[in-house]
Amino acid sequence: MAKIRTRLGSNTLFIDFYYMKKRCREQTSLPDTPANRKKLEALASRINAEILLDQFDYARYFPNSPRVEEFERLKRHRSMAVASVLNNGENITFESFANTWYEEMNVAWRDSYRRNVKALLFGRIVERFGSLPITAITKSDLLSFRAHLANVRKKNGKALSPDHINRHLKIMRMILQEAAERFEFVSPASSLKLLKVPKSDIDPFSLEEIQKIIETVRPDFKDYLITRFFTGMRPAEIDGLRWRYVDLDKKLISVRETLVKNKVNYTKTDSSQRDIEMSEIVLQALKRQKANTGENDYVFCTNTGTPLCQRNFSRRVWYPLLRHLGLRLRNPYQTRHTAATLWLAAGESPEWIARQLGHASTEMLFRVYSRYVPNLTRRDGSAFENLINASMTIQGV
Repeated sequence: MAKIRTRLGSNTLFIDFYYMKKRCREQTSLPDTPANRKKLEALASRINAEILLDQFDYARYFPNSPRVEEFERLKRHRSMAVASVLNNGENITFESFANTWYEEMNVAWRDSYRRNVKALLFGRIVERFGSLPITAITKSDLLSFRAHLANVRKKNGKALSPDHINRHLKIMRMILQEAAERFEFVSPASSLKLLKVPKSDIDPFSLEEIQKIIETVRPDFKDYLITRFFTGMRPAEIDGLRWRYVDLDKKLISVRETLVKNKVNYTKTDSSQRDIEMSEIVLQALKRQKANTGENDYVFCTNTGTPLCQRNFSRRVWYPLLRHLGLRLRNPYQTRHTAATLWLAAGESPEWIARQLGHASTEMLFRVYSRYVPNLTRRDGSAFENLINASMTIQGV
């Protein structure tokens, strides 16, 4: 950390810092005044940042310093050492390189993605390839690993899904591609094909099913489910919804963050940052909820003000309710698909629906919900409002 100090005797300022594990003290002719200290503190901040990012050029800041040549020599030695390592990739094990790759890459990942990659990488992948030289792994090794994963059985006796197997293969592909670029060899994963993943089934609820669910569910979850069914919010979005992001006057829900495993995160994508327009049924539900939890931070929360736990909701409320009503078991995420299909059935504009759902474009909308797309003409949510008013007669709503 660069610091500004005063030279004894002359009352002039100098910069004191460490670079490449060596202490550096560069003198200036500036007298010790508040104005000069402010100038040098700004300079010290830039030096600190560039050293941290490994972008510091000693000669640019102190061209007349006798230490310029010393650090240039040290840089050349370091570059030669790095080149020596790169030219001998065969001496680097997969585990060693995987650790380096993970440390370099994970800073750019969401917490949930970081946890998933870490579990897969330092589980079966390192167990299988850890001791092998990174340059010795072949396509045959990868195909053998893929076949091995296909035969793995979980504790419940079920096989790993094609999607789960592909996650392992994608991580291998990323690591080997990075290694190939650094060590100048052809990645054995470049032509590796992933397993075909069955298209996920969209199984939305009908308005009649929604009405049964909302009229039967525990009172403290009634408005929660109304909001889920008629906004299309993702579980992490609605569980992380705070009152400061709800504007009842403008009838807007601002999605700005998510809650995953009790940790606040950025939204799934940039396009997920959006303002959802409330229909009347959602507005009334949130007004009722405001009276119940308005003093808390989170809109939907426990009696102690803590956010809802999605796992507890699924196990203790959602699935028991569906069984009680004799409805086909579907995961809670189908509430999002339900909102999308209802908007489509009402004839709302695809662009408006995509914005409500947080999609970057209408491409995913048509790809996922193609069989639910009718002749689309509207664009403002009014058709959906009319559909709800004409079809639902939920007591107290």
